[in-house]
Amino acid sequence: MGEQKRKETTKSTFVFGKKNYKFMFIGLAIIALGFILMSGGGSDDPNVFNPEIFSWRRIRLAPTLVLIGFGIQIYAILLNPDK
Repeated sequence: MGEQKRKETTKSTFVFGKKNYKFMFIGLAIIALGFILMSGGGSDDPNVFNPEIFSWRRIRLAPTLVLIGFGIQIYAILLNPDK
């Protein structure tokens, strides 16, 4: 009887709040954008070098976006949704 009463009084709750999940999805979107910007630039012919792989977008912008996305993920995990 006591065990049934405990099951009724316990309420299942999520680990994170709505605000945490919102920041997590934003961080995931930024990480995905960074990886999309990193893709491409290859050559169809393996004997021909394509200098497009060293573009500013792939060397600077995309890795920066990925790191910013990971920073947002850390912030989302550490954020207290009650405040």
